[in-house]
Amino acid sequence: MIESLTIEAITLLKRLIETESFSSEEDKTALLIEDWFTTHNIPFNRDNNNVWATNKHFDATKPTLLLNSHHDTVKPNKGYTKDPFTAIVEDGKLYGLGSNDAGGCLVSLLATFAHFYDREHLNYNLVIVASAEEESSGKNGLNSILSILPKIDVAIVGEPTLMHLAIAEKGLVVFDAKVKGTASHAAHPNDDNAIYNTIAVLKWFKVFKFERTSPVLGDVKMTVTQINAGQQHNAIPSEVELVVDVRVNDSYSNQDIADILTENSPCASIVPRSLRLNSSSIPMEHDLVKAGIALGRTTYGSPTLSDQAVLTCPSLKLGPGDSTRSHTADEFIYLAEIEEGINIYIELLEKVL
Repeated sequence: MIESLTIEAITLLKRLIETESFSSEEDKTALLIEDWFTTHNIPFNRDNNNVWATNKHFDATKPTLLLNSHHDTVKPNKGYTKDPFTAIVEDGKLYGLGSNDAGGCLVSLLATFAHFYDREHLNYNLVIVASAEEESSGKNGLNSILSILPKIDVAIVGEPTLMHLAIAEKGLVVFDAKVKGTASHAAHPNDDNAIYNTIAVLKWFKVFKFERTSPVLGDVKMTVTQINAGQQHNAIPSEVELVVDVRVNDSYSNQDIADILTENSPCASIVPRSLRLNSSSIPMEHDLVKAGIALGRTTYGSPTLSDQAVLTCPSLKLGPGDSTRSHTADEFIYLAEIEEGINIYIELLEKVL
């Protein structure tokens, strides 16, 4: 049965690759996932482009384990040498946009869910969600259906981790900041040039260190990623706009970070866009983590963001593929990684279900 599920999973992944599914435009891949559930005689639900199902013998008195991955993609970059929307198999690699991030994870979790779907007397209920808008942290993604899902007690979020255990994940806060100055004609003296004032501000962001580090996630990482000022060559602008990307460890809440930057940064203003994408983690002593370690998997902290950020329960990031391939040109996943991923997911859940 596992062998046939693996073949079906790879077939589905090829179909997903060949169906455009940019964030908020995943309606066609949602239909493919609906078709997969129908083929396996599994009742499903759909809300916007999120497709989800529960195990056959769901018991509200038991805790619930969420299996989640996303079916949206980023847009292909200009470095592609292969058609990003053609599933190409070469030398054991399956090429195509979304193959690694996170199609391989999604189809592996779907196969795993199908394996356990009609099993009785499980210790956990299972809920699987193929979510939308993960890449854009959109309003109609996993976060939008948490209130209609059964209460989630723990989650496995499928992202490429080489099937090792990401037991913590950094949160994200994006800030819009302004540096002020005095507007004037470029031909006249000006000791309050907003652009020149920005030099000291940029240096502050470069050298500032948040005090608390994390044994799993390390330091908070703060990076100025965008800068914008001026409209014409002969006019000194009155302000410079900055965008600051902050990756938050589990020693701070996002509100902590906002408070620290509001109080300490040398900007005229600095405002967070959102505080909802918090860091996440799962205790080392959790049964899922212990089961993974027993299977020879290592643990680490992940610097990248996923749908874990919208969950309030303990969550584990785990999936086939390699995060360093995500969003790269000629994205691919090894077929053997999908086979291994399904087997490890099933072996892991056999130890806890």
